[in-house]
Amino acid sequence: MMNRQHIGILFGGVLLLVVAMGISRFAFTPILPFMRHDVGFSFEVAGFLASSNYIGYFIGALWAGFINRQKKNFLLLSVVLNVLSVVLMGIIEIYSVWLVLRLIAGITGGLIFVLTCSIIMDYLAKHSLTRWSGYLFGGIGLGIAISGLLVPAIEARFAWQGTWIGLGVLSAIFLVITFILWRDLHVQDSVKTAKSSDAKMTTGFMPWLIVAYGFEGLGYIITGTFLVDIIHNIPSLQAYSSYSWVIVGVAAIPSAPVWTVLLEKFSAIKILFVAYVLQVLGILLPVFSQTVWSVLLSSFLFGLTFVGIVTLTTSYARQLFPTQSGPVVSLLTTFYAFGQIIGPIIAGQLVAVYSSYKAALVFAGVIVFFALIVMLCGRWITVKRQSPLDNALPIKTQSSP
Repeated sequence: MMNRQHIGILFGGVLLLVVAMGISRFAFTPILPFMRHDVGFSFEVAGFLASSNYIGYFIGALWAGFINRQKKNFLLLSVVLNVLSVVLMGIIEIYSVWLVLRLIAGITGGLIFVLTCSIIMDYLAKHSLTRWSGYLFGGIGLGIAISGLLVPAIEARFAWQGTWIGLGVLSAIFLVITFILWRDLHVQDSVKTAKSSDAKMTTGFMPWLIVAYGFEGLGYIITGTFLVDIIHNIPSLQAYSSYSWVIVGVAAIPSAPVWTVLLEKFSAIKILFVAYVLQVLGILLPVFSQTVWSVLLSSFLFGLTFVGIVTLTTSYARQLFPTQSGPVVSLLTTFYAFGQIIGPIIAGQLVAVYSSYKAALVFAGVIVFFALIVMLCGRWITVKRQSPLDNALPIKTQSSP
């Protein structure tokens, strides 16, 4: 049963994901058209700025897997540095410094995501409240919706510089609220578990899931980085570019709990199959139709699925390895982050070569579809081999005993 303390600690985790994902990481997407217009840099340069952030995210996610002591303090320090990197984006106007600031935002963002997930998932499992874990990932969608709503409003009055500063101040407020909500939260140091044959992440279905998740990171991030800028550059749809990002966030907020509920009724593979197919449709829709409704439907499908795939994959992997939540989330997020580094660079090059965003979106759709094929092949091969993890494959979300 959720009491006030449980809700407070979960809400603090939600706010940290708002800061790390919705603001520090994804506010770049709606701010990008304004920055490109005022400063005058290309899609290619935007791709390098995005990739700098994702290189940092890769480092942070990998690093987080090795943090076993003082997790809470390490996490809160990461949030402070993250907030500073956001504020400084609006104060300093030097491209090389931007690259460094996006790198710092990425490193701290990766640390915040993995450590918050590990701390909250362990806390919920300890209190037999695992079924509430989906609500944590709602923080990603909430952050995206907040940035989508606030960016055009702040930019109209204070330009893009004031937008970064304003979002940084908001992040600082969320950090203070979390600090208060978590004042009584004691996070125990992780104990290294003895590795048995069934605890290896290199056997059975897990490697296939990890590789598929890496390709998902590579494909989805192209839409995740350039969606608003793509719509902004279609004259008839320019007025709807900011709304599209709000739609992504609004769709993403309830998607995590919804997908988690479905995980209790169906096997993880079936639900992931549906999520991947819907995401491919969402990514490719603007290629074939550039109407207001098709663009908003594309945004909705994207928001609904990208947080859903994160939630389903992370929750499912954690069920397979319940005593290794930190390393499991870190390993998955590291591969996901590696895909994200490459995605924006390739997209920037494709737009430069073909002088059209459509080539980048087709590439993204094909890659996400390939991720689905990898996952399904892995499932089929694993079942055929009758791996020890086989029995765990249709696991449902854990509920309280």
